[in-house]
Amino acid sequence: MVERFEKNSLPVATSSRLPSLSLIFVLLASTLSGCTSPDDPSEDGPRGNLTIAYEIAPGLDSMEGNPQLLADHLSESTNYDVTVFTVNSEVAMIEALRFGNADIAMMDSGMAWIGWNQYGLESMGADQKSDGRTYYNAHAWVLDDSDMAVAHLDDDALTDPFALMSGKTSCHTGWLKSTGMMVPMGFLLGLGYANVIGDPNDIESLRGTIQEFFSENSSIPEPGTPYYGFDGAVKCLSDETGQIAFAKDNTIEGLCPSEVGAERAEWCLDSSRYVSLPSFAKVPSDTIMYNPDFMDPGKLEDITNALVAMGSSQDTSTLLSNVLNTRGIIPTNSSDHLGIYTPLVSNIPGISAYYTDDPSDGQQVTMTIDELRIAFESDDSVSGTNSDPQFLADFLSSELGVDVMIHHVDSERGKIDSLESGEAHIALMQPESSWLGWKQYGLSIMAAVQNHDETTTSFPQAWVRSDSSIAAAHLDDDPSTDPISLMEGSTSCHTGLLDSIGMLLPVGHLIGNGYVESSGPSEGIESLRGIVHGFFSNESSIPDQGSPYFGALGAIRCLSEGFGEVAFSTGGIVSESCDNDNSEDDEDWCLEIDQYVPISVFDPLPTTSVVYNPSTLDVRSRTAVLNALVSLNYDMYLENYSTAGGTYTGCYDISIHKVDEESPKGECGSEVLANVLDGSGIVRVTSQDHIGPFSDSIRHIPGIAEFIEENDWS
Repeated sequence: MVERFEKNSLPVATSSRLPSLSLIFVLLASTLSGCTSPDDPSEDGPRGNLTIAYEIAPGLDSMEGNPQLLADHLSESTNYDVTVFTVNSEVAMIEALRFGNADIAMMDSGMAWIGWNQYGLESMGADQKSDGRTYYNAHAWVLDDSDMAVAHLDDDALTDPFALMSGKTSCHTGWLKSTGMMVPMGFLLGLGYANVIGDPNDIESLRGTIQEFFSENSSIPEPGTPYYGFDGAVKCLSDETGQIAFAKDNTIEGLCPSEVGAERAEWCLDSSRYVSLPSFAKVPSDTIMYNPDFMDPGKLEDITNALVAMGSSQDTSTLLSNVLNTRGIIPTNSSDHLGIYTPLVSNIPGISAYYTDDPSDGQQVTMTIDELRIAFESDDSVSGTNSDPQFLADFLSSELGVDVMIHHVDSERGKIDSLESGEAHIALMQPESSWLGWKQYGLSIMAAVQNHDETTTSFPQAWVRSDSSIAAAHLDDDPSTDPISLMEGSTSCHTGLLDSIGMLLPVGHLIGNGYVESSGPSEGIESLRGIVHGFFSNESSIPDQGSPYFGALGAIRCLSEGFGEVAFSTGGIVSESCDNDNSEDDEDWCLEIDQYVPISVFDPLPTTSVVYNPSTLDVRSRTAVLNALVSLNYDMYLENYSTAGGTYTGCYDISIHKVDEESPKGECGSEVLANVLDGSGIVRVTSQDHIGPFSDSIRHIPGIAEFIEENDWS
């Protein structure tokens, strides 16, 4: 089947070899269907023709499920000449309705929604569940020992099972299936868990988006393959090919019931192993669609009434179940039945482009806002210099084709407020405030600024002297000796009371891994000093700003001068301070370099984040902004650079090999990165990828969220 959607056109399904037994059943039933008895009430001839588009499933191997049986019943009950038009995909169903090759077709609500919005197809009836519903709840199913299940069940507001899906292998029911793909991806994109990878106007970007957010090994099965459909997705989870299965609320109950003696799929695990995460949304049930351009009102009423009436009889209800997998049909229309689907599906890349772009102008719209606003802290000292954020605004304006304005705020907290209120669309924020915005205000992260070594994290380290018992335990390759536990009772050197590298991440690690007990947030941030003194020593150094042992360098000095026995600081601080090529550049208090031993066990500190509010910046606009930010990486400013017989000064775009000699130097991507963002590049990230490990430690600090909330973290 062709898998690419062109604008204003659905792909035409290629022919596939139907299972020989299935085809025999259809042909056999078709030859018998024309025979009528002398008592047939239709002796005056049929009232007209009706064609049903039907997807032949590879597993069709019995007469009970043959669509011709449904055609025969409708012929008898309506006096129309009813035939079956077999297709090999739901895409082909839409094409059959679109061009009048078929009159009705029952299809997945996701494909029905596309047919409704793209081609004006309408719904005449909806699958009614045994409990009377015409919808079901879409869920992600995981196994009970997964971190997602634990996060869902732990009653901790700071753990999010949906964020933990990042990097996992997902099991979808099929390409563009509603419950198994479009609804969960619409949810994850709409709420900012995932970012669109590629062109936001191209439906094929969804495939790359899935593989980027989940895993490149995620299952997006074709019809007829083992992991296709709801049962296939759960099988994919059960045999541990994947870690998440997208299915209905009652899928596990139907496939793997817990009742003794109940029929179960052979691959089922014990039913208690399956955990459903909170519902993404209500999903409309399968829908019978028609094309109003080819269906007159009288015929529509006749067929609708006949289908609805089938649910009132045991025999005809069973026929519906065998052929269309429903016990009953209720009358409806597209607006009532499929309308609830719109908010989520509109987040899918390429879907909204069908309905919002003006095809007459020949241009693709990539932004849905006329002005982009970026929150920056006010700083008069950078105004008019190379570090002026206006250079970033000018660069993005050129890339996006819209006005870009700098929205000035007075603090990191002001950035959160401006994003929450919609006064700003994006903000560059420090890790602590990024974490608060993510966990407390529903903000999301689209990108991260790279350090000058092209990383997006910095790892705190515990530094000890090489002759200490802690160093010996770390270096002895004996798993039974734990250097962290040996730190108990020692004098520690911290960078400051609330510094992430030298205090929050190490202490969060100690609490989270059970070295230190804490009663939780109720203790408040003021308990942090007591926690340190309780585990380490009452003499531990928690310096104030301006004191000799303050900061990353001060902590190493504290260790070097013998005041403390373990120093918490940055990874590169010792080599920068005590191992320079010219020894005169070393600090006076430095020991010999081999006397320092680093211990790396702590979660990393993330770099500056590009934060946004998913409720005010829609998927298409945020994707365009993200692509524009990443394009900063492709610019390099050249001065008097000679090549190919010429000398150039200007901004060189390495993606198209052109030099812009007209634009200001400060607007070139490399200059914006170095001077405005203080980094070497911009990379795509998600909130979980970038801030998740930091959150795993910092969330254990008593009262940390309340403290960041109430104080300026600038």
